Amino acid sequence: MKASDVLADAFGRIHEVVHETAEGLTVKDLHARLEPRANSIAWLVWHLSRIQDDHVADASGQEQVWLSQDWVSRFGLPLPPEATGFGHSSKQVAAVQVESSELLLGYFDAVHGQTMGFVTGLSANGLNRIVDESWDPPVTLGVRLVSVIADGLQHAGQAAFVRGSVKRR
Repeated sequence: MKASDVLADAFGRIHEVVHETAEGLTVKDLHARLEPRANSIAWLVWHLSRIQDDHVADASGQEQVWLSQDWVSRFGLPLPPEATGFGHSSKQVAAVQVESSELLLGYFDAVHGQTMGFVTGLSANGLNRIVDESWDPPVTLGVRLVSVIADGLQHAGQAAFVRGSVKRR
Protein backbone atom coordinates (compact mmCIF):
# COMPACT_ATOMS: atom_id res chain seq x y z
CA MET A 1 0.00 0.00 0.00
CA LYS A 2 1.30 3.43 -0.90
CA ALA A 3 1.55 6.22 1.66
CA SER A 4 -0.86 8.29 -0.41
CA ASP A 5 -3.45 5.48 -0.15
CA VAL A 6 -3.12 5.40 3.64
CA LEU A 7 -3.57 9.18 3.85
CA ALA A 8 -6.54 9.12 1.48
CA ASP A 9 -8.16 6.40 3.59
CA ALA A 10 -7.64 8.38 6.79
CA PHE A 11 -9.12 11.57 5.32
CA GLY A 12 -11.97 9.45 3.94
CA ARG A 13 -12.77 8.25 7.45
CA ILE A 14 -13.11 11.85 8.63
CA HIS A 15 -15.43 12.45 5.68
CA GLU A 16 -17.64 9.51 6.67
CA VAL A 17 -17.95 10.56 10.31
CA VAL A 18 -18.66 14.20 9.45
CA HIS A 19 -21.43 13.25 7.03
CA GLU A 20 -22.96 10.68 9.40
CA THR A 21 -22.94 13.31 12.11
CA ALA A 22 -24.19 16.43 10.33
CA GLU A 23 -26.58 15.17 7.65
CA GLY A 24 -30.22 15.81 8.35
CA LEU A 25 -29.74 17.92 11.46
CA THR A 26 -31.89 20.94 12.12
CA VAL A 27 -30.28 24.32 12.65
CA LYS A 28 -31.21 24.01 16.32
CA ASP A 29 -29.40 20.67 16.56
CA LEU A 30 -26.32 22.05 14.77
CA HIS A 31 -26.01 24.86 17.32
CA ALA A 32 -26.92 22.90 20.45
CA ARG A 33 -24.33 23.03 23.22
CA LEU A 34 -24.34 20.42 25.96
CA GLU A 35 -23.39 23.11 28.45
CA PRO A 36 -22.86 26.85 28.01
CA ARG A 37 -19.12 26.62 27.25
CA ALA A 38 -19.22 23.47 25.13
CA ASN A 39 -18.66 23.32 21.38
CA SER A 40 -21.59 22.86 19.02
CA ILE A 41 -21.67 20.46 16.08
CA ALA A 42 -21.62 23.46 13.73
CA TRP A 43 -18.48 24.85 15.38
CA LEU A 44 -16.74 21.46 15.53
CA VAL A 45 -17.31 20.68 11.84
CA TRP A 46 -16.49 24.25 10.78
CA HIS A 47 -13.31 24.20 12.88
CA LEU A 48 -12.05 20.83 11.65
CA SER A 49 -12.76 21.99 8.10
CA ARG A 50 -10.95 25.28 8.63
CA ILE A 51 -7.89 23.58 10.17
CA GLN A 52 -7.72 21.05 7.32
CA ASP A 53 -8.21 23.80 4.75
CA ASP A 54 -5.58 26.06 6.33
CA HIS A 55 -2.94 23.41 6.93
CA VAL A 56 -3.29 21.43 3.71
CA ALA A 57 -3.48 24.55 1.56
CA ASP A 58 -0.33 25.88 3.18
CA ALA A 59 1.52 22.56 2.77
CA SER A 60 0.40 22.15 -0.85
CA GLY A 61 0.96 25.76 -1.94
CA GLN A 62 -2.72 26.22 -2.77
CA GLU A 63 -5.16 28.88 -1.69
CA GLN A 64 -7.64 27.92 1.00
CA VAL A 65 -11.05 27.03 -0.44
CA TRP A 66 -12.53 29.22 2.33
CA LEU A 67 -11.21 32.16 0.33
CA SER A 68 -10.82 30.88 -3.24
CA GLN A 69 -14.39 29.56 -3.42
CA ASP A 70 -15.75 32.41 -1.26
CA TRP A 71 -17.11 30.24 1.53
CA VAL A 72 -16.15 33.08 3.86
CA SER A 73 -18.96 35.21 2.36
CA ARG A 74 -21.42 32.33 2.17
CA PHE A 75 -21.03 31.73 5.91
CA GLY A 76 -20.98 35.44 6.79
CA LEU A 77 -19.51 34.84 10.22
CA PRO A 78 -18.61 37.79 12.46
CA LEU A 79 -15.00 36.57 12.56
CA PRO A 80 -11.85 37.56 10.68
CA PRO A 81 -11.51 35.69 7.35
CA GLU A 82 -8.36 33.94 8.58
CA ALA A 83 -10.08 32.55 11.71
CA THR A 84 -9.84 28.78 12.09
CA GLY A 85 -11.31 28.39 15.56
CA PHE A 86 -7.97 27.77 17.23
CA GLY A 87 -8.13 29.35 20.68
CA HIS A 88 -11.75 30.44 20.32
CA SER A 89 -13.56 31.67 23.39
CA SER A 90 -17.05 30.47 24.28
CA LYS A 91 -18.45 33.66 22.74
CA GLN A 92 -16.59 33.03 19.48
CA VAL A 93 -17.81 29.43 19.40
CA ALA A 94 -21.37 30.73 19.77
CA ALA A 95 -20.77 33.13 16.87
CA VAL A 96 -20.33 30.23 14.44
CA GLN A 97 -23.92 30.03 13.27
CA VAL A 98 -24.78 28.27 10.01
CA GLU A 99 -28.00 28.36 8.05
CA SER A 100 -28.06 24.63 7.30
CA SER A 101 -26.18 21.36 7.43
CA GLU A 102 -25.95 21.60 3.63
CA LEU A 103 -23.88 24.78 3.87
CA LEU A 104 -21.62 23.26 6.51
CA LEU A 105 -21.16 20.03 4.55
CA GLY A 106 -20.69 21.95 1.30
CA TYR A 107 -17.65 23.69 2.72
CA PHE A 108 -16.34 20.51 4.32
CA ASP A 109 -16.73 18.63 1.01
CA ALA A 110 -14.91 21.37 -0.90
CA VAL A 111 -12.01 21.15 1.56
CA HIS A 112 -12.07 17.35 1.40
CA GLY A 113 -11.93 17.50 -2.40
CA GLN A 114 -8.88 19.76 -2.41
CA THR A 115 -7.21 17.62 0.25
CA MET A 116 -7.82 14.38 -1.65
CA GLY A 117 -6.49 15.91 -4.85
CA PHE A 118 -3.29 16.76 -3.03
CA VAL A 119 -2.71 13.60 -0.97
CA THR A 120 -3.46 11.13 -3.76
CA GLY A 121 -0.57 12.58 -5.76
CA LEU A 122 2.00 12.35 -2.96
CA SER A 123 5.00 10.07 -2.95
CA ALA A 124 6.53 8.59 0.18
CA ASN A 125 9.63 10.76 -0.34
CA GLY A 126 7.47 13.88 -0.51
CA LEU A 127 6.32 13.29 3.05
CA ASN A 128 9.81 14.13 4.32
CA ARG A 129 9.62 17.72 3.00
CA ILE A 130 9.83 20.33 5.77
CA VAL A 131 6.67 22.44 5.82
CA ASP A 132 7.12 24.36 9.06
CA GLU A 133 10.48 25.41 10.48
CA SER A 134 9.01 27.27 13.47
CA TRP A 135 9.04 24.04 15.53
CA ASP A 136 11.99 22.11 16.93
CA PRO A 137 12.33 19.71 15.26
CA PRO A 138 10.92 21.20 12.05
CA VAL A 139 7.61 19.70 10.91
CA THR A 140 7.58 17.44 7.86
CA LEU A 141 4.65 17.14 5.49
CA GLY A 142 3.95 13.64 6.80
CA VAL A 143 3.80 14.83 10.40
CA ARG A 144 1.60 17.79 9.45
CA LEU A 145 -0.88 15.56 7.62
CA VAL A 146 -1.03 13.09 10.52
CA SER A 147 -1.68 16.05 12.83
CA VAL A 148 -4.54 17.26 10.62
CA ILE A 149 -6.00 13.74 10.50
CA ALA A 150 -5.77 13.36 14.29
CA ASP A 151 -7.44 16.76 14.83
CA GLY A 152 -10.15 15.99 12.29
CA LEU A 153 -10.99 12.59 13.76
CA GLN A 154 -11.00 13.96 17.29
CA HIS A 155 -13.40 16.79 16.44
CA ALA A 156 -15.58 14.59 14.22
CA GLY A 157 -15.90 12.17 17.14
CA GLN A 158 -16.80 15.00 19.47
CA ALA A 159 -19.47 16.18 17.02
CA ALA A 160 -20.86 12.63 16.80
CA PHE A 161 -21.04 12.52 20.60
CA VAL A 162 -22.92 15.84 20.69
CA ARG A 163 -25.32 14.56 18.02
CA GLY A 164 -26.04 11.44 20.06
CA SER A 165 -26.61 13.50 23.18
CA VAL A 166 -28.86 16.01 21.42
CA LYS A 167 -30.95 13.29 19.78
CA ARG A 168 -31.50 11.59 23.16
CA ARG A 169 -32.92 14.73 24.78
